[in-house]
Amino acid sequence: MENKSILDQIISNHKAEEVAKLDAVETISSLFNHLNDREKDVISRRFGLYGKNKETLEEIGLAHKLTRERIRQIENTGIKKLRQLEGLEEHLVNLKNVINQLIEEHGGIIEREYLLNNLVNFSAGHVRAKEETEKIHKNHLDFLVSKLLHEEFEEVGNSKNFKNSFKLKYQTLDHLEELAEQLVAKIKEIKKTLKTDEIIAIAKELESYQKNKDKYEINHTIDISDILKNEIFEENMELVNLNKHLYSLLQASKVIEQNKFGYWGAIDWREIKPKTINDKIYLILNSHGKPMHFAEIANKINEIGFDEKQANAATVHNELILDDKYVLVGRGLYCLKEWGYKTGTVSDIIQNILKSGEALTRDEILEKVLEQRFVKKATVILALMEKNKFEKDESGKYKLKNQ
Repeated sequence: MENKSILDQIISNHKAEEVAKLDAVETISSLFNHLNDREKDVISRRFGLYGKNKETLEEIGLAHKLTRERIRQIENTGIKKLRQLEGLEEHLVNLKNVINQLIEEHGGIIEREYLLNNLVNFSAGHVRAKEETEKIHKNHLDFLVSKLLHEEFEEVGNSKNFKNSFKLKYQTLDHLEELAEQLVAKIKEIKKTLKTDEIIAIAKELESYQKNKDKYEINHTIDISDILKNEIFEENMELVNLNKHLYSLLQASKVIEQNKFGYWGAIDWREIKPKTINDKIYLILNSHGKPMHFAEIANKINEIGFDEKQANAATVHNELILDDKYVLVGRGLYCLKEWGYKTGTVSDIIQNILKSGEALTRDEILEKVLEQRFVKKATVILALMEKNKFEKDESGKYKLKNQ
């Protein structure tokens, strides 16, 4: 057992070294030494290797004063040269090994964008100005994977359950397809959004998972914690690292998606993909868990960036006023009715409190009203002075008029 542990440690250290050495920009820079200047420029523009957007054949043709077809020929010639390089395998072996390991640890399938994001994290992780280099590294990696490692991995492009993904060659996905279908059915049956730990626990109880347990016994050596970091919610990094196979299935699913606050559900649910400004307001308030000012809600919608549409405070305020699932609890402050807040004025709240028939002191009423409304004490005291609604008994306690 001790020898096995030492061996496992050596293997883990070796894999960690491969990940640490990954640098897509350096790899392509070395490969491009075998191309002429025009080939370098055409390929760099076509695949966004300068860090800008990928350019069309027409755009590059204008820059070089050549036809669209001639640019295509130069691109193809350059890529062919790279594919035929005698030492290509040596240049790509590290990247290939890391991708192999990522796919294996993610259960045999990994969604294309998710794979690139993982690789970017490893490739650009050591660069000080990471934000400025992520796009460059992603485009470099995309080129390497799609054009130079295209025969090493098999693309999953026609699955009814999975988005465009990669898998290891000669590996079957039947057990994953079955698990994905059962998980989607279970989520739709539950009809509520789930945190990552909840959905992973549910997946492990499904019949498909239980009967294929041996296929999910995976050694996890690559730490993907950095890619899980999120400014809006905190993901359970340890749990995901130990269940990358299930997390990858969630990422690859065409039907299941995670919303901006870390909850999983069906992609067509409004809690997952909000369609209207009202959907966004609800998600913001529900996530915040306490009353918010309408202007703060608008700012939060724009900060999170559900889509490219900008929210303004006036529109948000109108939605809050018109929909009875929101309750005004203070000056410009709104909350969700489902939290137990009652609609109405301060006077209405007092009437509701006194409906039980029990007379209450002023301080008791103040305490109960301030649980429902963010108002000054003077506002409550002023409402209690409405003699057509409230009166004092012999002990000085308040009750409803004529109760």
